[in-house]
Amino acid sequence: MSSTAEIGTLENEAIYILRETVAQFSRPVLLFSGGKDSITLVRLAQKAFYPSKIPFPLLHIDTGHNFPETIKFRDRLVEELGLQLIVRDVQSTIDAGTVEEEVGLYASRNMLQTKTLLDAIEEFKFDACIGGARRDEEKARSKERIFSVRDISGKWDEKSQRPELFDMLNGKIEAGQNVRVFPISNWTESDVWSFIGKEHIEVPSLYFAHKRLVFIRDQMILPVNDGVVFREEYERVEERVVRFRTIGDMTCTAAILSEAIDVDSVLEELRNVSTSERASRIDDKRRLHGLEERKRSGYF
Repeated sequence: MSSTAEIGTLENEAIYILRETVAQFSRPVLLFSGGKDSITLVRLAQKAFYPSKIPFPLLHIDTGHNFPETIKFRDRLVEELGLQLIVRDVQSTIDAGTVEEEVGLYASRNMLQTKTLLDAIEEFKFDACIGGARRDEEKARSKERIFSVRDISGKWDEKSQRPELFDMLNGKIEAGQNVRVFPISNWTESDVWSFIGKEHIEVPSLYFAHKRLVFIRDQMILPVNDGVVFREEYERVEERVVRFRTIGDMTCTAAILSEAIDVDSVLEELRNVSTSERASRIDDKRRLHGLEERKRSGYF
């Protein structure tokens, strides 16, 4: 577990980045999934701009296959804090015929949300999209800058990124470009949980151990939702005590066996884990460089 001093240093850095984002860009937005990292960003933004309100909206790209617990939590948080929430649905992108619904064993809408996100950025002319990516999640994340430039088509090229020397953040972009901003890119999963514990932040119950109907495929524990998650007839449903290290589209988010029921026990569990939380993201396993390929096409 990170020390209070270490968390304080990371917190101050993130607050500085958020303030620089508002200072350097005209239409920033916070990309909100309802997961622990974006919830952490909301709290950091509250602290960065207190006593004023958070000076940018939240944007949620809803696949339509989110966990119900996540959507309920999102709506309650937005109402309690008086935040502006923009929701754009992948279903609308499918209905428009610009992306095609996947079918089959690992069918998911997770990759389809890239088009919906790029359309929303264009619709609202956002020039800075703040997100909760961390460098310990997946190898492709480590190539990001804090201000990570996307071209006029929303695509990412690691070779065109600028050096970031000391604390100097260069937000100058050309017309049509936008920047993805990563205030917690120096944080780890344990850092996020330590901050959540320090600040007494509520997170969706999915993150803590609970009984749930699941089935096993390719050594992964998948949630049962026959209207969303494809399941073969021979795949047996059983009740297990599980939790989710990461929360995404139900079709591509696996659970882990766990007895961690609160922040302290999650942190204790993480001390004995050697795999990244994205090891439970099925979409990352569909191809060798899956996340990096999606980032190049405009994925967050």
